[in-house]
Amino acid sequence: MREILILAIHLLVTLAKFLRPGGVRAVAAESLLLKHQLLISNRSRQRAPNLTTVDRFVLGLATLFVRPHRLPKLGALVRPATLLRFHQTLIRRKYRRLFSSSPSPRRKPGPSWLTFIAQAKDSLWSVDLFRCESILLHSHWVLLVIDVFTRRIIGFGIERGSIDGLSVCRMFNHAVTDRPSPKHVSTDHDPLFRFHRWLANLRVREIEEVKSVPYAPVSHPFVERLIGTIRREYLDRVFFWNAVDLARKLEAFRDYYNGHHVHRALAGLTPAQRAGALCPTPALLGHYGWQRHCQGLFELPIAA
Repeated sequence: MREILILAIHLLVTLAKFLRPGGVRAVAAESLLLKHQLLISNRSRQRAPNLTTVDRFVLGLATLFVRPHRLPKLGALVRPATLLRFHQTLIRRKYRRLFSSSPSPRRKPGPSWLTFIAQAKDSLWSVDLFRCESILLHSHWVLLVIDVFTRRIIGFGIERGSIDGLSVCRMFNHAVTDRPSPKHVSTDHDPLFRFHRWLANLRVREIEEVKSVPYAPVSHPFVERLIGTIRREYLDRVFFWNAVDLARKLEAFRDYYNGHHVHRALAGLTPAQRAGALCPTPALLGHYGWQRHCQGLFELPIAA
């Protein structure tokens, strides 16, 4: 009698789910989840059956139509990590489609939104911060400013020790000295870019701030990639003593990067050439010399 009563209660609950908005879809998704988990359990009698890619896709897709509070009751085999990985995969695919310029079968080829905004010359700069250590293990903060259209390094701002909103404004103003202001500046969600002094500084310069997508570095790609390049190719291979020495070394790297570092995304041009500089004379294979940059750390062939 008790089992019949329980079945009747389940029948009434199922009917109630059918009657509410989206009830048919939710009940079908729950049924699919349970049936697929039964197939997985019958496939292997081990304590922890291995889930294939198809299993994860079907289970993850079905959970999109189930209310969150029902998942613990339906998850007989699925661990929370499986749902979290599926969700993270969807997030990465979403922002890859938003900010990637590579065409997909269902989309016509064309530039990404970030590339589209940056097509007007000097209209979008990207700003970000990174930290490095001197030979005496003193922390120094570096503010990097680049032009997204040309990939040029606009400048660096350097401060030793801890920084605040006033320090960020001072670093930015030093980095863009004698440069015409852009229309937009792209920043991430670092709290340092929320200080009222930073926002007031942008209003005075008549610059509009564009925020990147939280926890999605692909939405702020150019400056993030450039910071990695500066670390791998330069700062990880040289020492500096203090802020003055660091500024001198970074200025030398800026001259090398803007004038001599070619980019595949720029069709083999340097940032300076993208900005309008003349191309150098090609070096002949049988008659060339070597030009040293950054105190000999980089050497490039030139026409002799």
